[in-house]
Amino acid sequence: MRLSQCHNFHDFRKLAKQRLPGPIFNYIDGGADDEITLRRNSAAFDSCDLIPRVLAGVDKVDTSVEVLGHKLAVPFYCSPTALQRLFHHQGERAVAGAAEKFGTLFGVSTLGTVDMRDIARDFNTPQVYQFYFHKDRGLNRAMMESAKESGIDTIMLTVDTIIGGNRERDLRTGFSIPMRLNLKGIYEFVSNPMWGINYLLHEKFSMPQLDAHINFDGGAVSIGKYLTDMLDQSMDWDDVAEMVEFWGGKFCLKGVMSAEDAKRAVDIGCNGIVVSNHGGRQLDGSRSPFDHLTEVVDAAGSDLDVLFDSGVQRGTHVLKALAIGAKAVGLGRGYLYPLAAAGQPGVERALGLMKAEVERDMKLMGVTQLCQLTRDHLRFR
Repeated sequence: MRLSQCHNFHDFRKLAKQRLPGPIFNYIDGGADDEITLRRNSAAFDSCDLIPRVLAGVDKVDTSVEVLGHKLAVPFYCSPTALQRLFHHQGERAVAGAAEKFGTLFGVSTLGTVDMRDIARDFNTPQVYQFYFHKDRGLNRAMMESAKESGIDTIMLTVDTIIGGNRERDLRTGFSIPMRLNLKGIYEFVSNPMWGINYLLHEKFSMPQLDAHINFDGGAVSIGKYLTDMLDQSMDWDDVAEMVEFWGGKFCLKGVMSAEDAKRAVDIGCNGIVVSNHGGRQLDGSRSPFDHLTEVVDAAGSDLDVLFDSGVQRGTHVLKALAIGAKAVGLGRGYLYPLAAAGQPGVERALGLMKAEVERDMKLMGVTQLCQLTRDHLRFR
């Protein structure tokens, strides 16, 4: 299979599976426990039907949106995700380059593999720094200071990882940082030699946001163990309020799933929230973000920019979320599979296909601007 044969999310997933060692593919692909929430995240969109309007004069459409003070050329963005240079040696540079080309937002992760300062310097696109709240309060302040020095104006604090989810696929393969594989995992790497060649011949793997603060040389750490051992489980609303004040810029909470928490986010001065269940990778059995989006949007009112992610695979999924009231929609696996499949050309192809879908679907819906979408365009079964 070649990149030119990829026409949708599932095609990119298939190509990524062919090109990645099993443990790394399953890290991207997997969810928590029985992966019920992972499957529901996408299936939720099937419970909602679009109601198109006709004779609307749609020869020209505007796909732009305004989010957290930035105008994006498209209503979707590249959510911050971890460990991208494990998936392809270009890593975050490929994703940031593609985001720049399409005029959309890019998120740099605490567990990113390219320095946020390099991304901010080299790419002219809106950026957010996705942040985890560590037990070491000095580390938290140091990372926020680094983001300020980079010129990043928005912090996106992830709040649904107070403890690591039970990602059993990773446990079965031995996936960890650095790599410490069981026999099955080693066989998967031997069976995919091109990945190994690229991994060895390019820049040494690192996590520059953390390297100066946390030493991983003492042994392998699973992602779940990192989240459980390193992050501060005592974090509460008062802690986040202090962070909002210290940061002094745009502040967004990622992983909000209740109306009550959306209201609390307003109270402590947040500018935005991301309705998300971490792609089904944390609490299995939790409600899908799309099923719950209406309730959260109504609670937030006009006081917050409500963003949305988890399970998005199609342009129609984007339009459905925007019709309910989301400002923009985040992609995770939607660009990670293309990244793994072909680096920056893969990500660009995926974003291009998504943009084409959004434009086509807007015309079929009879809207020329995304702000024209309302709940009158939807019916739930």
